[in-house]
Amino acid sequence: MAIGRRRGRILAFQALFAWDAGSLLPNDLLTFPWVERTGKEVEDEDFLFSQLLFLGTVEHINKIDTLITKNLENWDFNRLKLVDKAILRLGTYSLLFQQDTDPRIVINEAVSIARTYGTDDSFKFVNAVLDSIKRECLDCSYEKDKN
Repeated sequence: MAIGRRRGRILAFQALFAWDAGSLLPNDLLTFPWVERTGKEVEDEDFLFSQLLFLGTVEHINKIDTLITKNLENWDFNRLKLVDKAILRLGTYSLLFQQDTDPRIVINEAVSIARTYGTDDSFKFVNAVLDSIKRECLDCSYEKDKN
C-alpha cells in the first residue's frame, strides 16, 4: 500500500523537524519510527519518496538555508520557528531539485502542511518565502520549459 506523495511530504517534514529539534542523525530517522505499522499494510519501499525528500534536503542543507535566508524579508533565519523552517527547507529542496514537479504544487503542498502543523499565520509566511524563492530560482526547469 503506497502512502502517497502528500503523506510522503508530511513524513519528510516530520523527519526534518525531528532532525533539527533533536539533533538526531539522519539515519536514525529514515525508518520513520513514529509511524505505526500494522502488519504488511506498509512496506519499507513505501517510504522511498519520503526518504528521498528528507535525505536530499539534509544533503543540500547549506545551499537551501542560504537561499531561504536570502529570501526572508525583515526576519532572521535563526529566529524561525522549527516547524516553519522544516517546511521551508522541504519546499526549497523540492523547488530546486524536484524539477519534474510543478512549483505551484510544491508551494501548495507546503502551504497545506503549514496550515496543519504551523501557527495561524505560518501558511502565509511559507507561501511568501517559497514564492520569492520560486521567482528567483532560475534552475526550476519547469518554469524554463513553459517558456
